[in-house]
Amino acid sequence: MAKLRRNHTGKGRNASGGRITKVGIFGAILAAIIYLFGAYVSPEDFPIPAEPRLDYAGEDYYLPAPSGGEIVRHRGFTLSYNEDWEQAEWVAYLLERENLRKTWSDRKDNFREDPAVSSGSAGGYDYRGSGYDRGHLAPFADFAWSAELADETFYMSNISPQARQFNQGVWRELEELTRDWANKYERLYVVTGPVMTQDPKGTIGRETRVAIPVAYFKVLLDLDDPEQKGIGFVIPNEISFDPLPKYAMSIDEVEAITNLDFFPELMPAAQEANLEAVGNPDLWTFSKKKYDKRMKSWNNVRN
Repeated sequence: MAKLRRNHTGKGRNASGGRITKVGIFGAILAAIIYLFGAYVSPEDFPIPAEPRLDYAGEDYYLPAPSGGEIVRHRGFTLSYNEDWEQAEWVAYLLERENLRKTWSDRKDNFREDPAVSSGSAGGYDYRGSGYDRGHLAPFADFAWSAELADETFYMSNISPQARQFNQGVWRELEELTRDWANKYERLYVVTGPVMTQDPKGTIGRETRVAIPVAYFKVLLDLDDPEQKGIGFVIPNEISFDPLPKYAMSIDEVEAITNLDFFPELMPAAQEANLEAVGNPDLWTFSKKKYDKRMKSWNNVRN
């Protein structure tokens, strides 16, 4: 997150010496107290405060505003499940450089129903013979550094019907770039989901009717110095031959398309307004190499 700065009143050697003197006096007083009253004092009487830490799914401060879905918290990400569409309307998590640089676990395609969804999630059988990929919203590779967290990404609540040349083409490019950006900028707040304000293309599944979205969104927020910034993408659920910057927009524009309110509790209102109003692709490093690879290889996957 944005770095907090503390004000320092002392300068140079004198300030340092003053601090050392004060620490020495305090230490002597504390030692005398412990010596005199040691029989009546235990370490439990003076607990050491725990270091604050980020909990991926245990806090709500970076989640979108409630939008009617069932909130489901997993260890790696949090999602809002839409029963009518039988998929998440959004998935949110924090993507950090220090995790992405750890050794990756092997991928095991353990697609299965999500027991945490009270109404029951879609199942892998709903996708059989549909012609659509079981597309991840929170990608496996974003959590491959932990076998347990990576396994959670195969819950069907995190899966959505994606056109094969979309999932393995332009969407893959955006997912890979998101990890590149997290490596470069230290950490990103990520929210991804289908566009549910437009009628679906249709449904798949014989028993559970899973809606086929016409498009997907992804919003990214970088709060680390020296340059805080945000960006959003809305991409049709179909093959694409256009470069990714064509789909870039501000977070405000994604909110207008999806009727979702992103990051309402994360920042002061003025900071949120400034960061969400601008989605300048020039502030994000795109890869011509990945685009060329999509054109020559990824888009050629068979349906």
